[in-house]
Amino acid sequence: MPKLPKSDAETEGDDLYASPPVQRAARLLRYIAEGDAVTNMSETARALGINRTTLVRLLHTLSAERFIEPRPGGNGWRIGVGLIGLAAQAFFSEDLVQTSVPVLTRLADALGLSAHLGVLDGLEIVYLVRRVPNYVFASNIRIGSRLPAHAANMGRIILANLPAAQVDRLYAGATLAPVTSHTAVTLVQLHAQLDADRAAGLAWSDGNYEADISSVAAAIFDATGAPVAAINVSGHATDFAGASRRSQIATSVGDAAAEISQRLGWRGHSETATDRTTPRRSLA
Repeated sequence: MPKLPKSDAETEGDDLYASPPVQRAARLLRYIAEGDAVTNMSETARALGINRTTLVRLLHTLSAERFIEPRPGGNGWRIGVGLIGLAAQAFFSEDLVQTSVPVLTRLADALGLSAHLGVLDGLEIVYLVRRVPNYVFASNIRIGSRLPAHAANMGRIILANLPAAQVDRLYAGATLAPVTSHTAVTLVQLHAQLDADRAAGLAWSDGNYEADISSVAAAIFDATGAPVAAINVSGHATDFAGASRRSQIATSVGDAAAEISQRLGWRGHSETATDRTTPRRSLA
């Protein structure tokens, strides 16, 4: 008699050194990270091949370890600061963060603005590096902070360098919640912003996320040309005032992003300073 295909639960036992409970926890974490907020327990349990009781225990354990946390409003779950902290520590031992830290430190000091590095995690941008100047304005953003990618300029510049079809898949069925009146709340509006950001090579924000705060972001590319992260600088709107100052900031951020990308193996086309110093304000 032919054998039936094995379920996930059955294949867990194939590797004598594997731990089925850990495998189930890992599958659940990946499931949440990919966008399932576990708002329907039965549906998630079926998708993972486990029963509801096991799912409840896993959620409780992962929450106690701060690997997951309740979503705002208490409707479902998202990846928590405990897991983000572990990821940040892992990133710190890798080229991305190690390469970025000295570059961002110089950038913050040279411009007198706060400098950050973030990566895309689902529909959010996660801050992995924060460097602040020794004077003037310093942002209160923390490592591990998460902001909606469609509203934050580091998220926008990464999305702008992804294929449009991939952006559509990411936001299929998602609600684009407004943060300010500048926030895109439909895919059509979002693509218009991303088109402008991509054309400029930078994503500018003048009060787009917080009143009286300006910032500008540039994408970081790896050896394959994929946008793996973004950097930005932020400060009071007055710190960005004037064409000469904005040109200086644009050039410095673009050069810093290119330096980090090149150290990661990127060998793509590098825009000239003139290309980058004609910032386009994002569309509302």
